[in-house]
Amino acid sequence: MEITTWYLEQTDPAAIRPSAAPGEPVAITRAEVPSPEFNRFLYTTVGGDWQWTDRLGWDRQRWLDLLAQPGYETWVAYVRGTPAGFAELDGTKPGEVELAYFGLLPAFTGRGIGGHLLTVALRRAWDLPERRPGAEPIRRVWVHTCTLDGQPAALANYQRRGLTIYRTETRDRDPDFTGQPAQ
Repeated sequence: MEITTWYLEQTDPAAIRPSAAPGEPVAITRAEVPSPEFNRFLYTTVGGDWQWTDRLGWDRQRWLDLLAQPGYETWVAYVRGTPAGFAELDGTKPGEVELAYFGLLPAFTGRGIGGHLLTVALRRAWDLPERRPGAEPIRRVWVHTCTLDGQPAALANYQRRGLTIYRTETRDRDPDFTGQPAQ
């Protein structure tokens, strides 16, 4: 089986194409207190169906080391007090922000929340220096997605919000890949 990975970027905040508002109230809030347990919950719940495995073996300290970095932010969408999705922004490199992880909990897909959350996440990526005094202005926001990440919905959402593909890679999937972390 082949896996295709698409790399997308924006180089101007004016390129954001906002989604329509979802049909229900959605609150999107920054998780300002680093919480390894909460981020692990979001990661495993959102990524469970998409074979996200790279962080499954992480201990609490490794999660905390990631989340406590200046410029690393987690934004969470809530519907009536329930977490519906999240976006992790990695703004630790000067002048750029990677949308490191993004997705919805299974019960909240197909409700117009993903486009709204992505719109807000992109805006927060571009204005990250406002929350991090001394940080360079952002010149680029980027993300990568692959055939394991809920295609074609994920790629289409990124493109509809104004991200453009700048690189595509195709490789054979490791035949020993089980979806489980390495032992």
